[in-house]
Amino acid sequence: MASLKLPHSLCNGSHGGSAPLPLPASSLLPKSTFPVYRRRRVAVSTGFITTTTVVLFSPNIFPSRHCSVKQAQRIHFSTRSTSASVQSETDELVEDKAKDLPSSGDSIRRRFLDFYAKRGHKVLPSASLVPDDPTVLLTIAGMLQFKPIFLGQVPKQVPCATTAQRCIRTNDVENVGRTSRHHTFFEMLGNFSFGDYFKKEAIQWAWELSTVEFGLAADKLWISVFEDDNEAFELWHDEVGVPVERIKRMGADDNFWTSGATGPCGPCSEIYYDFHPERGYSDIDLNDDTRFIEFYNLVFMEFNKTDDGSLEPLKQKNIDTGLGLERMARILQKVPNNYETDLIYPIIEKTAELANVSYSLADDHTKLNLKIIGDHLRAIVYLISDGVVPSNIGRGYVVRRLIRRAVRTGRMLGIKGDGQGNLEGAFLPVVAAKVIELSTHINPDVRRTAARIFEELKREELKFVQTLERGEKFLDQMLVEALSTAKESGTIPYLSGKDAFLLYDTYGFPVEITTEVAVERGVSIDMPGFDVEMENQKRQSQAAHSAVKLAMGNSADLTKNVPDTEFLGYETLSARAIVESLIVDGNPVIQVSEGNDVEVLLNRTPFYAESGGQIGDHGFLYIPGEDQHKVVMEIIDVQKSLGNIFVHKGTIREGVLEVGREVEAAVDARLRQRAKVHHTATHLLQSALKKVIGQETSQAGSLVAFDRLRFDFNFHRPITDSELEEIEKLVNRWIGEATSLQTKVMPLADAKGAGAIAMFGEKYGEEVRVVEVPGVSMELCGGTHVSNTSEIRGFKIMSEQGIASGVRRIEAVAGEAFIEYVNSRDYYMKQLCSTLKVKAEEVTNRVDNLLEELRMTRNEVSSLREKAAVYKASHLAAKAVSVGTSNNIRVLVESMDDTDADSLKKAAEYLIDTLQDPAAVILGSCPGDEKVSLVAAFTPGVVKLGIQAGKFIGPIAKLCGGGGGGRPNFAQAGGRKPENLSDALEKARSEIFLLLSEKAS
Repeated sequence: MASLKLPHSLCNGSHGGSAPLPLPASSLLPKSTFPVYRRRRVAVSTGFITTTTVVLFSPNIFPSRHCSVKQAQRIHFSTRSTSASVQSETDELVEDKAKDLPSSGDSIRRRFLDFYAKRGHKVLPSASLVPDDPTVLLTIAGMLQFKPIFLGQVPKQVPCATTAQRCIRTNDVENVGRTSRHHTFFEMLGNFSFGDYFKKEAIQWAWELSTVEFGLAADKLWISVFEDDNEAFELWHDEVGVPVERIKRMGADDNFWTSGATGPCGPCSEIYYDFHPERGYSDIDLNDDTRFIEFYNLVFMEFNKTDDGSLEPLKQKNIDTGLGLERMARILQKVPNNYETDLIYPIIEKTAELANVSYSLADDHTKLNLKIIGDHLRAIVYLISDGVVPSNIGRGYVVRRLIRRAVRTGRMLGIKGDGQGNLEGAFLPVVAAKVIELSTHINPDVRRTAARIFEELKREELKFVQTLERGEKFLDQMLVEALSTAKESGTIPYLSGKDAFLLYDTYGFPVEITTEVAVERGVSIDMPGFDVEMENQKRQSQAAHSAVKLAMGNSADLTKNVPDTEFLGYETLSARAIVESLIVDGNPVIQVSEGNDVEVLLNRTPFYAESGGQIGDHGFLYIPGEDQHKVVMEIIDVQKSLGNIFVHKGTIREGVLEVGREVEAAVDARLRQRAKVHHTATHLLQSALKKVIGQETSQAGSLVAFDRLRFDFNFHRPITDSELEEIEKLVNRWIGEATSLQTKVMPLADAKGAGAIAMFGEKYGEEVRVVEVPGVSMELCGGTHVSNTSEIRGFKIMSEQGIASGVRRIEAVAGEAFIEYVNSRDYYMKQLCSTLKVKAEEVTNRVDNLLEELRMTRNEVSSLREKAAVYKASHLAAKAVSVGTSNNIRVLVESMDDTDADSLKKAAEYLIDTLQDPAAVILGSCPGDEKVSLVAAFTPGVVKLGIQAGKFIGPIAKLCGGGGGGRPNFAQAGGRKPENLSDALEKARSEIFLLLSEKAS
């Protein structure tokens, strides 16, 4: 008798027990009956029944094209049967399973992926947090890496897939720690179908995963469906058996997924877990966080939304789902919030240890701060590991803001220094070490980048601590001004909401700290104003980062009948090809005549399309002739579009080009060689950098052009001259060793296992191309390269500079461009030697001497100018006017023509000494085209009246299109509108007279 092994997901219970009991194939009953087996315990690891449980099989358990045996489904009779005993036994079975099966975060992730792998899904790795998609800043959803497939831009490689995707969302950052479920970093477990299966299977498998694999009690699960989606409602009720009262129809805001104004869309259905079923069925609100949590969302992508808002059925209906790992862990681990799961709690414990507090004994505010650090450090570590460097723009600003929130939160917890006794140290690297310890099954690459992560965190934290200290001084200054203003006006002292937000956003001051310090000083905070500023920032953040755009563009229609381009460029620089399509100004045409720009799609090509930093080839398309080739088109760029379609861009130089015509495609061999030389040199440069400055450095961008190479890399300081010299020597030594390159195609996992480094900007499939310079470099790269390093001939670094915080850039030349560079430098050196009449080795000393002579001459000129200005000022002193009845203050407001700023300052100092206290001097000049200089100098007697030079001169300078400020007794300003100087000085005269008259009377 044949035996049938049960699928793994049926196997609940614990290891051990009696020997496995095979299920005879002859036990299968007709479709009209439901076989019920006596109580048996089920062995987890083997897939065999052993003893004591009730398992019910649905009648269609076996037929399936996705796997040989469908998993058994638990059938619930609450709405279709009066047999209460069957329901109770089933629930008892499910609850038993929830106790027995492992519920760690790593286990949940593995079991999810295994579950769908057994149902024909390809397990794919998580994409980077830095998406290959210009419409989003960071990877915010599991479906993002499949967006081109959903849009039909690239062909599907597999019919269905499953992933555990790392995600970042910061639009709700203020809710982190305050709710049980909001995070900046989270993992989205997903199963995806690309036209393979649809609603029925998606719903059945989601239920089976939840109730059988994860053992959730059926009576604690609620379902939401789109209000008009009767098909989903019936599947949940009729096929799965969910009672009508636990299926809620909801509107489009909750249960209809759209990717934007246009594009793929469709209804969705969600599974909720009920923590308090004892509350009954009345007045149910599935958005009540105190009772429910949504843990699984199924999107049925079946429509395309057009420009007029109408819905058209998609030819290929897709499934996009997401199950929150942290949420499922909370449910299975039976903890009150996501933060207390084993995915985050160890990080919280480490933070509590540094703060010398106990999480379990802490008050709510302390717990909130511990949760914020536990959450943010996960996001920070994985962002930096994926190549995001803290900065003030884009992704860099996201990670910098999270770092700063974590630092200031740590200070609120009382963590000093590194929390381990070093008051000058940083605590974020200590906490990050715990995140990295937990990263093995999330992203193994994190451990390899640990040194860089620690260094980045230390540098950012220590730098921000200094900013916080400056913020404390700024707050003190604000409070002094608020108290002074209130005293003068007789009002209650307060700090504006705008100022409080400035402290929060720029200096990292939580409004709670600002409020606490202000209240101690007797100053209130304009909280409504602060809330307005905060809401404005949230709105901007949400608009930029909260949605994945799936708009159907013109390109999808233009190329829908065009196959992928066959690339021949590794083996040849010329080939015959057929013109598949011609595009002019975004529109398809049949033919293009001389003088017109056009984009050409060929069935095969030797032209390299821009990718991986290497620019596209240049060359020509010819019409093959009997006697000679006739030039038809000059190609000046090649780009990839919609996956693997090469778009050749250029101009028709002669004749007419038509769709369907055979052409000879010829790459410019000289330019291709220059690109190959620079690309291989880039690989050598990266290896040299790692040897000289450390393995932790990583690529942050690159350009491989015909005239130069550019390499961006993560590093925290400038490269020294000696290091640059050593890098150059290493690269040139490897060039001189004349090593032959090796190129192989192998599985991605094998390539990474062999130590191959991924090049920035490249996307990789399951099979990858590995370019190796034996003993020097091994990279995953699809670019073109020399056959032997000797072809590079020479390498020279032209410049090294910083382009962003923590990001450096090297520009260099190699091969023919290297020779051109050296020759041009030699030419300029000869010209310099001729002009200076010295030998090349004497140029430096000669230039130094000339610079010293120039410096001395400038000093003499400056001194003469200052003396001239003082001389001119001595004649102006007589124009001073007395103001005030009792103090007799001397005031002088004058223009000093074209006097430069430094000389104007000297003149003002002279006049203040000459006029004696009390006196006020305001001078202006136009030292050059579109240039205004202003200076205000007040003696102590004027300052004591409450009139400050720094505050006075700023508004005056604005009239001249500028600004400035300074100390209470002396301030300088500038502007760009000389034509307004006379009006500005007249304004200054009237203002100072008015102020002094009021104060001195």
